[in-house]
Amino acid sequence: MWIPTDNEKYGVVISSFRGTVTHGLPLEVGDTVQILEKCDGWYRGFVLKNPSIKGIFPATYVHLKNANVKNKGQFETIIPTEDTVITEMTGTLREWGIMWKQLYVKNEGDLFHRLWHVMNELLDLRRQVLVGHLTHDRMKDVKRHITARLDWGNEQMGLDLVPRKEFSMVDPDEISVTELYKLMEHRHRKKDTPIPTSSHHLFLQMKSLMCANLGEELEVFFSIYDSRENHPVSERFFVKLNKNGLPKFPEKMERQCTLFVDLGSSDLRKDIYITVHIIRLGRMAAGEKKNTCNTQYRRPFGCAVLSIADLLQSERDTRDSKEDYMLKVYMCNTESEWYQIHENIIKKLNARYNLTSSNAGLSVALQLLHGDIDQIRREYPVLFTRGVAITRKLGFSDIIMPGDIRNDLYVTLERGEYEKGGKSVARNVDVTMYVLDSEGMILKDCISLGSGETPVSEHHSFVLYHNNSPRWAELLKLPIPVDKFRGAHVRLEFRHCSTKEKGEKKLFGFSFVPLMQEDGRTLPDGIHELIVHKCEENTNFQDPSSYLKLQYCKGNLHGNSQPIKASKETFWISSFLCSTKLTQNGDLLDFLKWRAHPERISDILSKFKDIDGAEIVKFLQDTLDALFGILDENPQKYGLKVFDSLVHIINLLQDIKFQHFKPVMDTYIESHFAGALAYRDLIKVLKRYIDRSIEAERQEHIQDVLRAQEYIFKYIIHSRSLYTLATGGQNEEEFRSSIYELFQSVRYFLSIDSQGSSIITQTQAVFLSSFPAVYSELLKLIDVREVANLVRDTLRSMPDVLHVEYSLEAVKLQCIAKTVESQLFANPDSRCILLPVVLHHLHMHLQEQKDLIMCALILSTMFCLIKKDSTEATVSEEVDMLVDSLLGVLLRTILEISNRPQPSGPTIRLQFQDVTGEFVACLLALLRQMTDKHYQQLLESFTSKDDLRDFLLQIFTVFKILIRPEMFPKDWTIMRLVTNNVIITTILYLSDALRKNFLNESFDFKVWDSYFYLAVIFINQPCLQLEMFSPSKRKKVLEKYGDMRVMMGCEIFSMWQNLGEHKLHFIPGLIGPFLEVTLVPQADLRNVMIPIFHDMMDWEQRRTGNFKQVEAKLIDKLDSLMSEGKGDETYRELFNSILLKKIERETWRESGISLVATVTRLMERLLDYRDCMKVAEVDGKKIGCTVSLLNFYKTEINKEEMYIRYIHKLYDLHLKAQNFTEAAYTLLLYDELLEWSERPLREFLHYPMQTEWQRKEILHLTIIQNFDKGKCWENGIILCRELADQYESFYDYRNLSKMRMMEAAFYDKIMDQQRLEPEFFRVGFYGKKFPFFLRNKEFVCRGHDYERLEAFQQRMLNEFPHAIAMQHANQPEETIFQADAQYLQIYAVIPIPDNHEILQKEAIPDHIKSFYRVNNIWRFRYDRPFHKGIKDKENEFKSLWIERTTLTLVQSLPGISRWFEVDRREVVEMSPLENAIEVLENKNQQLRTLITQCQSRQMQNINPLTMCLNGVIDAAVNGGLARYQEAFFVKDYILNHPEDGEKISRLRELMFEQAHILEYGLAVHEKFVPQDMRPLHKKLVDQFYVMKSRLGIQDFPGYARVSPIHLTNGSPRTCRNPALGAVSPDGARLVNRRSPLSYPAFNRYSSSSLSSQASAEVSNITGQSESSDEVFHMQASPSTSSLSSTHSASPNVTSSAPSSARGSPLLSDKHKHSRENTCLSPRERPCSAIYPISMEPPQTLNQQIGDSCMPRSDPNLSAPEKVMNLTPSSWSLDSGKEARTCVPDIAKLVSPPVPPRPTHTGSPAKTYRSFSPQAFDTPPAHPRSPHKSSVQSLTPSPTDYQSLGPVYNSPVLSGSSSSGISSLSRGSVTETTLTDGTITCTLIGSEELIKRENGTFACMPPRYNLSEHGTGTSRRRAPLPHSLSVPPSGEPPALPPKPHVLRVHRSEGENRMEEILVRPRSQPRKVSQL
Repeated sequence: MWIPTDNEKYGVVISSFRGTVTHGLPLEVGDTVQILEKCDGWYRGFVLKNPSIKGIFPATYVHLKNANVKNKGQFETIIPTEDTVITEMTGTLREWGIMWKQLYVKNEGDLFHRLWHVMNELLDLRRQVLVGHLTHDRMKDVKRHITARLDWGNEQMGLDLVPRKEFSMVDPDEISVTELYKLMEHRHRKKDTPIPTSSHHLFLQMKSLMCANLGEELEVFFSIYDSRENHPVSERFFVKLNKNGLPKFPEKMERQCTLFVDLGSSDLRKDIYITVHIIRLGRMAAGEKKNTCNTQYRRPFGCAVLSIADLLQSERDTRDSKEDYMLKVYMCNTESEWYQIHENIIKKLNARYNLTSSNAGLSVALQLLHGDIDQIRREYPVLFTRGVAITRKLGFSDIIMPGDIRNDLYVTLERGEYEKGGKSVARNVDVTMYVLDSEGMILKDCISLGSGETPVSEHHSFVLYHNNSPRWAELLKLPIPVDKFRGAHVRLEFRHCSTKEKGEKKLFGFSFVPLMQEDGRTLPDGIHELIVHKCEENTNFQDPSSYLKLQYCKGNLHGNSQPIKASKETFWISSFLCSTKLTQNGDLLDFLKWRAHPERISDILSKFKDIDGAEIVKFLQDTLDALFGILDENPQKYGLKVFDSLVHIINLLQDIKFQHFKPVMDTYIESHFAGALAYRDLIKVLKRYIDRSIEAERQEHIQDVLRAQEYIFKYIIHSRSLYTLATGGQNEEEFRSSIYELFQSVRYFLSIDSQGSSIITQTQAVFLSSFPAVYSELLKLIDVREVANLVRDTLRSMPDVLHVEYSLEAVKLQCIAKTVESQLFANPDSRCILLPVVLHHLHMHLQEQKDLIMCALILSTMFCLIKKDSTEATVSEEVDMLVDSLLGVLLRTILEISNRPQPSGPTIRLQFQDVTGEFVACLLALLRQMTDKHYQQLLESFTSKDDLRDFLLQIFTVFKILIRPEMFPKDWTIMRLVTNNVIITTILYLSDALRKNFLNESFDFKVWDSYFYLAVIFINQPCLQLEMFSPSKRKKVLEKYGDMRVMMGCEIFSMWQNLGEHKLHFIPGLIGPFLEVTLVPQADLRNVMIPIFHDMMDWEQRRTGNFKQVEAKLIDKLDSLMSEGKGDETYRELFNSILLKKIERETWRESGISLVATVTRLMERLLDYRDCMKVAEVDGKKIGCTVSLLNFYKTEINKEEMYIRYIHKLYDLHLKAQNFTEAAYTLLLYDELLEWSERPLREFLHYPMQTEWQRKEILHLTIIQNFDKGKCWENGIILCRELADQYESFYDYRNLSKMRMMEAAFYDKIMDQQRLEPEFFRVGFYGKKFPFFLRNKEFVCRGHDYERLEAFQQRMLNEFPHAIAMQHANQPEETIFQADAQYLQIYAVIPIPDNHEILQKEAIPDHIKSFYRVNNIWRFRYDRPFHKGIKDKENEFKSLWIERTTLTLVQSLPGISRWFEVDRREVVEMSPLENAIEVLENKNQQLRTLITQCQSRQMQNINPLTMCLNGVIDAAVNGGLARYQEAFFVKDYILNHPEDGEKISRLRELMFEQAHILEYGLAVHEKFVPQDMRPLHKKLVDQFYVMKSRLGIQDFPGYARVSPIHLTNGSPRTCRNPALGAVSPDGARLVNRRSPLSYPAFNRYSSSSLSSQASAEVSNITGQSESSDEVFHMQASPSTSSLSSTHSASPNVTSSAPSSARGSPLLSDKHKHSRENTCLSPRERPCSAIYPISMEPPQTLNQQIGDSCMPRSDPNLSAPEKVMNLTPSSWSLDSGKEARTCVPDIAKLVSPPVPPRPTHTGSPAKTYRSFSPQAFDTPPAHPRSPHKSSVQSLTPSPTDYQSLGPVYNSPVLSGSSSSGISSLSRGSVTETTLTDGTITCTLIGSEELIKRENGTFACMPPRYNLSEHGTGTSRRRAPLPHSLSVPPSGEPPALPPKPHVLRVHRSEGENRMEEILVRPRSQPRKVSQL
């Protein structure tokens, strides 16, 4: 049975549980669970991170932990009882863990590894805390370390700043807002500005001395030296080195390492150096030979220095790491300079020193450490555990601590002056030093050469060679115990060191100096000139009394007056005492021993102020005892002087150097002070000074007294306590009256107006600054209320109005601040007494906006105290006073601060800016303390509605300021949540006042508008968007505050409902803000707010009869809001459903539904647009989505400004994607809206304010530039002409000239530059997962340059990575349309150009035709083969039909997008016979083209022709054409299909024509075939005759024997433009053009068209490029034939919709449709231009023949006769032979006749008609990339089956930009003869030129209209640009031609086509000022 748990409430999972049992709860190790019930070893509960899922789990899988339960029962919550730091660390580490993994994903390796180390460190510290074995101090250090690491990690991860108090997180509800703000500010500043340390330490480690041939031990002395003052800063550190230069005691680290401690910040400057002096121990001379003398001397070796600046620079580069340094060692040139060698090196006096002979180097490690010594011990414990010598600073540190005990006397052996002593050379002086006591005994270990080595009892100085005036400058420390100091002296013995063999040291004199004088003073600091007394070697020093009587110093020091002989020998030393026990000050000694000289007390007290403060504080207790002893001796006589001396001592402790001695003073007062009667005298003297302050001229001493009043009162109160304790409380009234009298004097003193006297004002300021320190002392003896009254009266006595020249306001406020912070104000009883006077002064200062920082500090402290005592009854009254006095002035202050101007530039923040947060916290604290009663009283206190209105406006404005993001730092989320909680609580209270006072007749729009605006920005705050928080953070916020957005939303709805008819005031103003609120992703909030829109629609409908304003505002705001990332699909559905449900009951239902539908559709497009824009790179989705949105704004809602904005967004996208043509078309949309007028336009987007003409000019130029970049020069020409018209009309000939030159340049580019023909692809987007603008729609896309089907497929799959590629071309089923997925159906389509007349004119160069083949295309087609009826396995062509689908677009390509939606589909079926006819026509055309190219030598090799001939002949021999015979020429078929008679005849003609072409092709092939291919040619000839025999052809008719290919002038070579080619009758030119096409790419022409998929002949095709496997995977179709295949010869197709039996070799399995196994990919083709395109179904046989057999240019024939002339041109392999022409009857025509070559008059040139509609041209500079031809071929596509009709491009010599080869032209050309490889050219005659100029053969000019096409269908077209529309009539103007005038020389068909194409266009709508 499940029972609720009592104690088992909280646990941590220690083993993972899968939860496979019924109702099981899955658990992971580390999860924390809350337990609800238990039963038989099982628990029921939930994981804290997901409390909504409850389940059961084994009890053994959980480790129970202690926790407190809140709200026990169904809604109980648990709080772990573990340490709060551990709780925080656990939660933070869990949160970091998730984010840490994301760092790895984002490749932020540095932060990833740093955070990993910190997390491991925290886990280790957590274990230490949980074990519980740490000491209290160590626990504090660990917690400090933990919180520092947590703060660092939170900052790095962008998490919130955590407020803490004593390392624990604080609950914002448990403390006041002001205290919370202080904690946040403290942690924020601590994070931003590290506190600089004033104490520094230098760690030094001696490593080695590297020097060649040392051989002697060394002594190394380190010290810190001040080069500015020329004296050492620290003691010396002493290291002994062995003969190898290594430390002598390597095992003892303390002898190698030292810490120079207590360096101040002033010691870290560039003129501070580390100096190193090295002394060697050995022979006198370093190079001296070994002898019998074993005496060792201390001799100078070298010196090195290092600047602290180098160390500081290194520290900045590598923080907290030891750096190794190599110091160069120098030696002085003369030993006499040794004492100052370090100075010479520092000053770089190179002449006085040089490198040591051995070039020695000293290796040391250095590191600077910062902080006090205790901190260093904590942070660097290794230094102290391994051992380190402490090297002290000379003298006391900057701050003297009471616990510091030092007793060090520093003696420096400076120099000496000695006589020669009867020798010829100077002496080698050795000084031996001893410290002796009064008995003459040597004090052991009292001489220290430096830290690191133990002190010694005697010291020998180093020896300077042959120097009678040696200078040592050797610093020694004498650590003599204090008890041994009296009577001790130093004796210095001087010996001469002989360099002879014995090495004797001979004593010749001595000096001595006592360390303490008879009066107790120690040896004074300074230099002492000692007398050198003569003596002998055997002098006995055991009895010191024998020489202590002698005079020892040449000076004023006391000594024996015994006369001595004048001595020329002198020795100098300097001394410096650093002692806390000894003094050198005689006045201090006299003061301490005042009882010995009672008659001198007055004199002693007078000199007391002259004693050094350091000496006084060293003997502070003794000094105070002496002082109060004198006071007890005679208070009347000495009271005033004692008081002054006490004041001097107290003020001395105010100095920062001695402030740490205040505790010594406090301890003295509490424990040692015994003056029970002193209070009387102290009060009396203090009152005397205060009374005198009014009249005294000099106030300095009085001010000193007032500064010391804190300790004076401490002495007074403690003295009175001692008196009370001794007497049982006698004279209490006397004491109280004296205190009251004293305060009465104080009040009088403060109340005096200084009348301009700044001296008295300063004295008052001094009193006020120290007065609050007295409160705590008074409370020890006086009741708290009495003290409060005394303080209140004192503070009230200060005048409010002060003089300007020296105002006391700041000091008064500081006094108030200290009062508020005092213990007196913390007591509720006294606070109610003091609060009024405090509030009075605060109000006064805030009113004047002065001293705001101090005011904020006072307020913060007050609110902290009130929050702590919030349970007290008096708090409510205090809050009343605060509200009455401060609420209004607080609001005004915050407004004033916020409205002040911000400082510009890198200036320091103004003072008021530092307190904004403090005042805000104070306001929030006050509002949070207010209850219902306070709000009610506040609202009732307003006497008029105007006052209430002003208050509401003011507080609403302040709340808006508080909500600003910049109000608090980004990571102060806790502070923001508290702020919002206070704001919404206050708003709920103020809403009632708003409803009661400002509705109906008293309606005030401004107040209500301010209220709604505040509510809106409140809801939209980033800190309240809980969806952006982590789950744990979101849960905490919801538990503590709930979702404040929903609360505010409900309040908005409630207030809106109360407005009634006043709602009209807020329509449409509030539509945008409310819409922004509804876009917040919170379901409850949306449900509350969306119905308001229905209400707005209803009220506007009532007022105006429509809701156009609502609609307009909704649409305007939706775009801007959703572009900011707001809103989602759920919102769209919710908006639609809620409003439709509301509208159903309305009378205006239809218009309302229409509005909702419009807005919903706009949302769909905006959401799609936003999703697409998230991708960085520009893709089709972005452009398509923008086009959809642009069209929506234009057509559906007619928002012109938004329409223009999105035009420019689309334009920018195209530019980024380098779609320059589409960019031009896009900008043309805006250009159409403008006219050539002078109407001024406002500034808009990036356009300046300008006229409409100027903007249209800019647009024209930009569009022309983009058309140029996109190689769409024909369109650019049209705009150039239009712009030139404008320039001409204004006589702007300069710009007109530029336009004409640009137009001419475009013509040149058309003829000279290569343009690639793009390929087109049909794409179907099926499934609900696609964006709205693509969903279940099909598009045709214009591919990129060189982009084939496979590349396009891959690009689309990359854009839609979740899409599945469909592997068939059939229309999808309905299940696909409704599927919750994405399906892509892609195949290539062939464009159907509308400009037939241009394409059919042979005289037009292919460069021109190429443009019209792929531009302005509305229709596309693709073919799908299928079998109808019974399939004949022997001959599949009998039943092979073609399904031809024609797609019509909504807009022509190219346009404003690379793809457009399909508007209409048309499907027709082609019979097998029609298919066969088309196949043969295409193959014949291909053969003609290849033969012509070969004959004109445009081929670099003959391989393409060879492959094509081989493929056709081989297929025919193996049954290709025979299959057609079997299928269509049999009797059964002719009887069953009598309607196909003409078609069968046509097929037969084509078969014979193909045989004729093959024969001629073989003849051409024979002429050009290389020798190594002769066997293949012979094989082809043999197979050809086999083919003829099978076809039943014995011989061709006579007319067909010469040439089946019709060339003009007997030559395939033509000029690009015949009219331009004839420069003059006498001139001649010939351009020999070679195609750069890579001919091996044509291998795939050899695939058989007449063999089936199973035909064995296919594998025998010579040169076939595709594999046999690929061929056998193809469906049986004529398209596999080289004779007729269009899939192998299609120019514009890379893909189509193939049959279901094909598979895509490029699509991965994940992209394939699961139900299809077929492939859409076609076989790869080498280039798109090698396949002919059949554009229209056949018209008549006559026209077909007429088209392929064009007549010669006969001047006697009319134009119609020329067109219909069926006479073909003769073919000739020998240009010398002339072919004769005959014209047979058309009905009997089997093969085209061979006409005779006509003779022309007036011109020697002979003109012929070419069979090809294309003209030769110079090969383009850049042919199609050769890699296209090497791609693995793919299966055929339906587009490979071409329709019957004229062929517009040659299979090889295509005019396509992608092929790089131009085809033959029908224009007149020069006659070219080929004789033995020599090419000759004859120019065209003048008559021929005239005919061409008259239009007979002239090229048709390019269309002026960009949208012209050759169909008359009534489809919906894209709007034609006005600038590109051309009027249909007009005479040609003089040069330059006008763009609006058409050419007059055009055929009737052209005029008719023009009438069809030029359709009326509506005038563009004007966009005002845009």
